[in-house]
Order: sequence, then C-alpha cells, then structure tokens
Amino acid sequence: MKKYYFLLLFTSALVSAQLQWAPFTNVYENEGFQRYDDVFFLNENTGWAANGYFSKVYKTTDGGANWQLQLELEPGNEYFRNIEFLNENIGFVGTLSSTFLKTVDGGATWAPVTNLPTTIPAICGLSAVGGTTIYGCGAYFSPAYIIKSVDSGDNWQFIDMSAYANALVEILFIDENTGFVSGKDDNGGVILKTVDGGANWTPLYHSGIPGEYVWKLQDLHGDGQILFGSVESVSPLLGKLVRSTDGGANWVSKEVPDTDIQAVGFVSETHGWMGGHATGLLETTDGGDIWTDTGVGSNMNRIVVVNDHLAYASGTTVYKLTDQNLSVPFTESPRKPLAASISPNPVREKLNLSVAFIGSDHLVIELYDSAGKLIRQLKRDTIEGASVRNYSFDFPYAAGVYVVNLHSNTGRQSIKFVKSASF
Repeated sequence: MKKYYFLLLFTSALVSAQLQWAPFTNVYENEGFQRYDDVFFLNENTGWAANGYFSKVYKTTDGGANWQLQLELEPGNEYFRNIEFLNENIGFVGTLSSTFLKTVDGGATWAPVTNLPTTIPAICGLSAVGGTTIYGCGAYFSPAYIIKSVDSGDNWQFIDMSAYANALVEILFIDENTGFVSGKDDNGGVILKTVDGGANWTPLYHSGIPGEYVWKLQDLHGDGQILFGSVESVSPLLGKLVRSTDGGANWVSKEVPDTDIQAVGFVSETHGWMGGHATGLLETTDGGDIWTDTGVGSNMNRIVVVNDHLAYASGTTVYKLTDQNLSVPFTESPRKPLAASISPNPVREKLNLSVAFIGSDHLVIELYDSAGKLIRQLKRDTIEGASVRNYSFDFPYAAGVYVVNLHSNTGRQSIKFVKSASF
C-alpha cells in the first residue's frame, strides 16, 4: 500500500454505519475479464488507475466522477502492474516485462526509463516518499530485487534481495530510509524491514507455509507502527490477514474466507476490507474474526485508504468507499482463469498439462499435495504472445490426489487431479 497522513475524524462505529463501496462504470473494461491492478491517489480528488492486460492509464481530478484515458498500449504485450506518483507531475508505471515508464507532465505523455543499472524483468511494487525518492521491487515469478532512485528517477540503484527472498511483490516506505517489503521465500510469505534505505534488511514475519506470498501491505497511520498484510495461499488453504501493532515485532494472523487474498485496506485497527482474484470486497469490523461479503467488486488487487471515510480500490473496475450515496446498478464479470487442462486424468507416469494464453505472460507451475503442502516447483516460463503451451513432467509420486497450481500475470488457479495406481 501507499502511505497517507490523515487524522481520523470519526469513531469506527460511526464510520461503519455510513461507509459503502460503489463501482465506477465509466472505466469498466469488460472485454477479456481483466483487472485494474493498481490505483493511486495523491489526495481526495486526483488519482490514476492502471489496467493490467489492456495496458491503460486513466486519470481523475474529481474523485472518480470523470476519468481521462492518458496512455494505451497494445493489449497483451505490456501488463501494467502498478502506478505511483511523486507529485502531480512525476509518476511511474511498473509492468510485468522489462518496460518501465515515467511521466513528467502528470501522465499526459510517458516515456520508457532507459537508465536502470541492469535489465529488470518486472516491477511488481512501487513506493514514493520524500518528494524525490522512489523504490520499486520485483518479481512475483522471481528473482527478488529492489530498485531505488533519490533524484526523481534520474539515476537508479539496484539492490539484490536474493539473500532474503526469492520473490517480492510489495514495497512500502515510511520515509527515505525506513520501509518494508514483502513476498516469499522457499518457506512461505515474508515481510522485511530496513532502516538504512535498503542496505540491510531484518525479517519481521514469516508465514511458514511454502507457496504463500505476503501480497500487499498497509501502514495505518504512516508511522510504521500499525501494519496490515494480506497473505495469498494455495487451495485448499485459506488466505490470511496479518496485523502488527508494534512496528512488526509481533503479528496476529486471521484466516480470510478465500485462498487468493491480495488486497487489504483498513480505516481503523478493526474496520477494514480484503479481496482477491475470486472475491469481491470482504469486510470486517472486529479485526478479522468475522468477515462479511459486501456484494461489491471482483478480482480485487489494491485498496488505497485516503482517510477514515474515503478509499479507492482496484479490481475488475475501480471502486470508491465513501459516506455519500453512490450506489448504482452494476453487474460485472468475474476473472476468467487461464484455459488449462490435464490429459489424461488420472495421471500415470507423466503429468501432461496444456495452457492457452491470450497474450504475453509469465507462468509458475507448482505441484502440491491434496492438503496444500508444496511438493516442488515444476516450471517457470515466459510467454511471448498469444499461444498454447504444452508441458510434460515425470511424475514419480505415489497414487493419490494432487493439485497443480498455475500462477500467471492475471491470476492464480489450482487444478486437482489423480495419480492412478501402477498396473
């Protein structure tokens, strides 16, 4: 999550009685069942939204009442993962390819960043602080690294994070030196902290379940003390909310009623929302013990809390949380997963998998047992353009039920299959 400094004005009980989510239909991209991967607001009114597969950037200056299309690339080639601005003029778009974009005129024009110290395969998270400092991290499909600029993107530093993680998806800085990053290592989801601008990192949290990610982070008051994280798991395990009230020294974990939990945003210590690839906005008013489906949203990835009565979120479209009446009739399509199949099923000596891609993509194929325990990663692949890929893996495992998990730019999905007994 991004960081914002706003005073809380109302009690959580009063806010709870008034707040509601509503979608913006004027930026709804129905074709292909794709998502807005990110939304960023400088203040209550001025913000930008980045659509992933369709490679579009929209801007609003009136709190979402109207959106202007500022950037559009060929769909399926440059997947837009995140968007972040230092000020009203200088901003960045990170993609799930080696393309990294910058604007110096508020998004009217964009140009590739060409002065990185090395080729970056993807940027999954961005965090701007202090007026001129911007951090980025990647990649969800590995490896783990951070990029940093202290002069508004004129020069960049590369930080190898392989000693701490094998994949990073979120970065959140409180000031130029103090910040957090999250992702996963071989043993599960991780959250790390630095107090020296990224030179050294201290582990704060570890989920302990291989295959899990800590996908998003939120700092409630912008001081690094009350922290929230979303833990994306693998079927049949549930995702989790993790919360710390002491700067990350201790964490409380609460299960959330879905597996692929990604978005997280709270307006108080107890009142907040989460969502993921297969869910809309789930609400809690007791810190995560009980969750209620709001009936709004689908394919959620980001929640940006502006203050205790205003927030924005990105999913199938862009959504606004407000105490005003914005309810509109709206039916949105859920995420369309990759077209994938296993043949034959039951499996004998070989696991044969066919996957159809609608555009350029990345794919991580992992094998789990029926209880959600990671057995091993089978393949990491880069997809160039629309295509059908066929994979075949030796399968020297005992008879029983297994799960193959596919993690791509557009989502994560699990396919259950059976290994038959040998004859």
